[in-house]
Order: sequence, then C-alpha cells, then structure tokens
Amino acid sequence: MLDRAALEAAVAAHGTVARVVILEARGSVPRGAGTEMLVWPEGQSGTIGGGRLEFDAAAAARQSLTDGRDIARLYPLGPALGQCCGGSVRVLTEIFDATRLATLPSDGLWARPLPGVSDGTPPSCEGLHSGWFAETLAPTRTPLWIWGAGHVGRAIVHTMSPLPDFAITWIDTAADRFPETCPAGIETAIAAQPDRLAMHAPTEAMHLILTYSHEIDFALCHALLTRGFGFCGLIGSDTKWARFQKRLMTLGHPQDQISRITCPIGNPALGKHPQAIAVGVAAALLNSPNDEITSGDGTQWARHS
Repeated sequence: MLDRAALEAAVAAHGTVARVVILEARGSVPRGAGTEMLVWPEGQSGTIGGGRLEFDAAAAARQSLTDGRDIARLYPLGPALGQCCGGSVRVLTEIFDATRLATLPSDGLWARPLPGVSDGTPPSCEGLHSGWFAETLAPTRTPLWIWGAGHVGRAIVHTMSPLPDFAITWIDTAADRFPETCPAGIETAIAAQPDRLAMHAPTEAMHLILTYSHEIDFALCHALLTRGFGFCGLIGSDTKWARFQKRLMTLGHPQDQISRITCPIGNPALGKHPQAIAVGVAAALLNSPNDEITSGDGTQWARHS
C-alpha cells in the first residue's frame, strides 16, 4: 500500500526521492511484499528489513536518483548478501518528483508496468501480474491532535509518529515547550489559549489531552465537547476525572456526552512511566476495530463520528 502522504512530504522536503518497495518475497525474508522505504542522497526513511539487503537497495536507489530511471532487481538473501534468511526478495525502485507525483491517482488502485515492460493489460487487483505491479494508495490518515509537549506528550509523539495510520498535530502554549528537534512528518502549533484552537479541529479528529495545567485540560474538554470529536482521551486520575465531570455538567454538557471522554488513558498494568503510558495508548489506538477502542485494562474507548 503506497503511503502517498509520506511520499508527498519527502518530495516536498528533498525535491526528488526514490521509493523502494518489495514486489515479491519468497522463503524466509525480513519483511514482506508491499514494505517500502524512501531514499534521497543524504538519508532515508522507513525500512525494508535492515542488514545488507537494505544497505544494497539504498545504494542502488541513490544510483537510480543519479541515473534518473526506475529499476527492478532480485536480491537472494543467502551467502551472497551475508544474511541468514535464505529467501529472496524482488525490489522495485521508482523515482518521484513533484511532476510524477501529480500523475498518481487520488485514491484507489495504481497499476503500472515494471521497468522494461511496454505492453500487457493493467491488473484489477493488488500485486504482481505478468510484468505489471498494482497497489492501493493508503487511505487518508486519521487526524490525531496531541495537546501538551511534556514528558508524556513527547513519549506518545515519538511512539506514534512513525506509524502511517495517523496525521499528528502537536500543540502547546509556547515554542520552548517543544523539543529542539521534532519527529518528521508531524505538524506543531503554538496556542496561548489551546481551547480556542480546539474549536478549529476536524470534528472527526482524535485527541489526547496531556497539558501541564488542569485548567487548560478542563478548558479543552469543554471546547471539544462543544466542537465534537472522534475520540478524546484525558490523562489523569479517577479523582481528577470525577471533578471534571461535575464541572462539565454545570456548563450544560449531558452525562452521556461527557462519558465519551476517556480518563485515565493507557494501560494501568504497564505502569505510569511516560513511555509505558505511550505504549498503552498506541496499542489501544492501533487495536481499535471500527468504532471501539479497548485499552489493556479492559476499558472500552468509544470512537464516534
């Protein structure tokens, strides 16, 4: 599945990039068909399994950038590459710039002939078919707004930013609250009054409220209940949440709507270390089927559109 958003971001940052995708995997291999990475002269993102395979494929991709042409190549993962897997992978490297990006379909299936193939019938399903390769463009990522750049906020951002499922917006009240270097691919925003910014969030967005201030947390809960959201999680204790619920009811929010906010978040069995909270939150969001999110302690998080 082609992650168009990641490809567009890489082209915007680097001008021209090589996309390396595994076409076919046979036997014991590190990663399966459809796994991708992006390569540019000074770096890369993603992985197709590491080791000598990735080293050689990245080197070949940089040569393709120099040559300006796509290539398809078979890599046997045995003694020749010094890897113990023993299988083989067929890899396609394609060069993308803004002009080529514009030729991609907006969604659905993208089929094209492999380098050196000039005829045949485009396939109607994903995979490798008689010299053609077809893959689905990744669906639009779920907006995830993370409020707060403290220890827990940083842990959650660093845990979830590599995942292709979410488009992350990270918000705090001042620039110096963010780390000097933020993970690639996320949007940061500074809001002296975060609750006012919350009123402009997509109504289908998911939110994690983790600020340094109970009053900011409360104002965000009030704003998001007013605005609407797909999911909202609040860090805090049962006591904090009980107080918030009473205050939210005095502002006119009905209990059935207040109950849509999940507090606390994470999996209590993993502990309260920021990274442990991040792992629990990420697992719950990734394991969510359709409209329900179930945390590690059995608490059901409901997603509403």
